[in-house]
Amino acid sequence: MYRLARSGGTQELLRWVSGRAKGWAGLLNGDGTVLHGVTRAPDRTGVDAAALATEGAKELASLDSRSFSFDRGPYTALLFPLDGPPDAAPPVLAVVAPRPLPHGLLALLADVAMPLALCWTAETVERKRRRVDLAESRGREAVLHLLMTGQLSIAHQVAGALKPTLPDPVRVCVVECPGGRRDEVARICAELSGGRSWIVRCPVYARHLILVVPADPDATEQPLGHRLADEVDECVVGASEDVPLSDTATGYRQAFHALAVARGLPVRHARFGSAPDAALVVGAAGARWADGLLHPLLTYLPRRSHDPGSQELAATLTSWLAFSSHATQHLKIHRNTLTARLRLIGELLGVDLNRVAGQAALDLALRIRATPTVSRTVRPDEATPEPSHRLDDILRGPAVQEWAAQQLRPLTASGASGSTADPRTTLRTWLDCEAQLGPTAAALGISVPGVRKRLTRLESALQRSLLQTPSARYDLWLAFRALDVAGADAAR
Repeated sequence: MYRLARSGGTQELLRWVSGRAKGWAGLLNGDGTVLHGVTRAPDRTGVDAAALATEGAKELASLDSRSFSFDRGPYTALLFPLDGPPDAAPPVLAVVAPRPLPHGLLALLADVAMPLALCWTAETVERKRRRVDLAESRGREAVLHLLMTGQLSIAHQVAGALKPTLPDPVRVCVVECPGGRRDEVARICAELSGGRSWIVRCPVYARHLILVVPADPDATEQPLGHRLADEVDECVVGASEDVPLSDTATGYRQAFHALAVARGLPVRHARFGSAPDAALVVGAAGARWADGLLHPLLTYLPRRSHDPGSQELAATLTSWLAFSSHATQHLKIHRNTLTARLRLIGELLGVDLNRVAGQAALDLALRIRATPTVSRTVRPDEATPEPSHRLDDILRGPAVQEWAAQQLRPLTASGASGSTADPRTTLRTWLDCEAQLGPTAAALGISVPGVRKRLTRLESALQRSLLQTPSARYDLWLAFRALDVAGADAAR
């Protein structure tokens, strides 16, 4: 009995009691709802026995008695309220057995009541702990979502109840955990950081943890990512540069790209290489272009009150551009809901969302809108800019041209491809084929695994993620487009 209580808990104890009684055994609450039920009787269904036990539990509640039994046909129902914590109504042990009752059954039920009550109490506490853990995990996920969308004030309010306070500036780390060990790695992260880090279980990737840690400008100790990779075998860590708390979304993208590089390193840790964000080099003209492109979305008013508004649609677009189909997990919505919202967004903006060109333009515009340092000369609610402000006009700027050259420079470095294939040709073909492996393989005349291997090598050369979202394909498309525009202007 006590061995079953330690190893199997309530369910196994009830199974054992059911076998000894040659009938049905279960736990019910005060109104007769069956919480657990087990039957090992060959001649009676559990449904009939449970109905008889429910009837007895209701009668017992009205009698305010410590035990109750009654006969119905050839069967006897025995009911005993169990002891439990003072803040919770204890369940009732019910046994339905054929007459004559097995010898010693009443004494057996008296003996099993205490271990059964202890098991039930322990399981109740464990269920409450899991609910609390889930609530805290969802709260931290909500804070991260608020940070990603730039809603710092609300994020600070929610974070104040969860602790620690949000640091500023921060360094974002993405930790890829060994299979099935994410909770364990989260505990190790908390210990290594001394409780100063925000640890969030990624809602998109089941093996990822997202850490928002205080920036350490003095570098007085080994970074948390290094220590974590040393502490946990098979753990891979990508870290961002130090960024303001308002740029958490940028920090996450940087950390994700660094993770792609870290997978190929023996130390299993990498930090994002210094590179400017396209949103920082477009200037005021780029800000006006972004406002004009997104104007129909940002000023959209839904026809019905329960339909998504402009802010919700913008958040959906941002999530989808970052995570593709995984946005359903990030936003906690059905895939049909995501499809309907994207269809509406495409109609509002007049952009083909199935093309990398349209995706890249919208991703850049959203990043510009989310960058507070980009100057504007028009308000978001003003009329759309002049038609002359097109994406190609923005990409002609000298600062953007320099940015584009820097993005593609690793492709011309010595040994960038690791093979005889031209890395620029591979990358351009992949982008021209809408970042799809099958069409790219057909265009290059190689197999799909061959394309995947080439892109994996290019991830190491570019120090960016290509195959997994968030992907660098938008920046790379913009870089190629910027150089093409400059080349076309020079040829005139």
